[in-house]
Amino acid sequence: MTQPESSSLKVSPEITPNAPNRPSGTILWLAGWSMPPSIFDRFHDLLPDFHHGSIDYSAVETPDELFAMIDNAFLKEDLHPPLLIAGWSLGSLLALHLAESRLADGLVLLSGTACFVRPQEARDRGWPEAYVRQMIAAIRKDRSAVEAKFRTTLLTDTEWTTGLGEMLPQAGYWTTSALITGLHILRTEECLSRLNRITCPVFLIHGSEDTVCPHSAAEELLAQLPHAELLTVEGSGHVPFLGREAILADAIRRWWHGVQVRSDSTSI
Repeated sequence: MTQPESSSLKVSPEITPNAPNRPSGTILWLAGWSMPPSIFDRFHDLLPDFHHGSIDYSAVETPDELFAMIDNAFLKEDLHPPLLIAGWSLGSLLALHLAESRLADGLVLLSGTACFVRPQEARDRGWPEAYVRQMIAAIRKDRSAVEAKFRTTLLTDTEWTTGLGEMLPQAGYWTTSALITGLHILRTEECLSRLNRITCPVFLIHGSEDTVCPHSAAEELLAQLPHAELLTVEGSGHVPFLGREAILADAIRRWWHGVQVRSDSTSI
């Protein structure tokens, strides 16, 4: 296992990156719970040297349907290799699931976790199962209230004060069945015991003040994934890329270029 790498990032003014001359493959974007794929649109514009794809699971009825949907995405012809899978929050669990099947050349995990539900003694890395069960029950009664409450947890007080919340997509995009399906996956999906099967390079981007998927969950991934690097966005909550897409697009590009250089050097 290679020595894990970690660094911190204090993001202020955005820097527009310069795209390299050759295509770098495809990034398949997987959104977090209740969010539309459009949350990543700015990355598409800032990373023109990549092809971009996304999977919209906002209307699925069951976890089996969702997993079948993401598995079948690889039958498409427009996923030009090499393939990066970028998953945010719930999307990070889906990305890890795909990487286990050797379907990714690299992963970008934004606010990632290998297991969302945790026992009380591991509360610093996730949430109690009872919390997720309560959300499922509450959605059946008043889904709008649940989504509104969830959104208050996404950003830090400072991020809300600076108006960052205005950049979040409007609530109500997912169907009620899809919201419940997503929560069932968060409640049951566990990749922690299988992380050693994921041999591709992984770039972790995580907010230091994330209260949904705490930073300790990213440190856990860093420690257990064979080839991982961690970039901590200081002072950020659960959406570390919001308003910071330009500098993080540059970070993703630099990381992937470094991966490719190291791969080329080892193949000589």
